[in-house]
Amino acid sequence: MKVEITVNGEHTSHDVEPRTLLAHYLRDTLGLKATNIGCDTTSCGACTVLVDGESVKSCTVLAVQTDQQSVTTMEGLDGAAQGELGHPVTKAFRSEHGLQCGFCTPGMVMSAISLIEENPDLTESDVREGLEGNLCRCTGYHNIVRAVLVAAGKDPDAAQRAEAESGERTMAPGFSTGEGDK
Repeated sequence: MKVEITVNGEHTSHDVEPRTLLAHYLRDTLGLKATNIGCDTTSCGACTVLVDGESVKSCTVLAVQTDQQSVTTMEGLDGAAQGELGHPVTKAFRSEHGLQCGFCTPGMVMSAISLIEENPDLTESDVREGLEGNLCRCTGYHNIVRAVLVAAGKDPDAAQRAEAESGERTMAPGFSTGEGDK
C-alpha cells in the first residue's frame, strides 16, 4: 500500500505493508532513529512523535493511518538533524538537565511540545499529569518537569511555590498522580 507522508517538512512516498507501524516506517524506511521503540504497547512513550501537531505514540499507529498528514520527529526540530539545540524545548531540557541516558528524551520532548501548545499556562501538576504516559528510567522526572516549565516560559520555582500556597499538595518526583495525590 502506498503512503505519502510529510515527515519533518519533506514529502515521502513509499509502498508499505498495511500493518507497518509508524515507528517502524520512520526508523526502518526513513532511517530516523530518534524515534525509539521501548515497549510496543504505548506504555513508555519513547516513540512519541507529532502527527499534525498532536503527540502520538507511533508504536500503535499504522503508517497508513498518517497518509496525507504531517509527522514531526526529534530530527525535524530546529537544527536537531545537525546536532544543534534550536528548539526551545530541547534547549530547556539541556539547561535544566532534563535527560540522562537520553533514550526517553525524544518522546518526552515531542510530548512536551504538544503539551505546551495545548496549554501554554502550565502548572507543575499539569506537566506531571500531561507527561504521565512517558516513562523515564533514569532521572526521577524532577528536572524533566522543570525543563517543560522553563520551555513554557514559567519559573519552575515560582510555579512550585504557587501550588504550595494554593493548598495543592506538591507531588513527589514522578508523573503518577494516583489516588489521593492531589
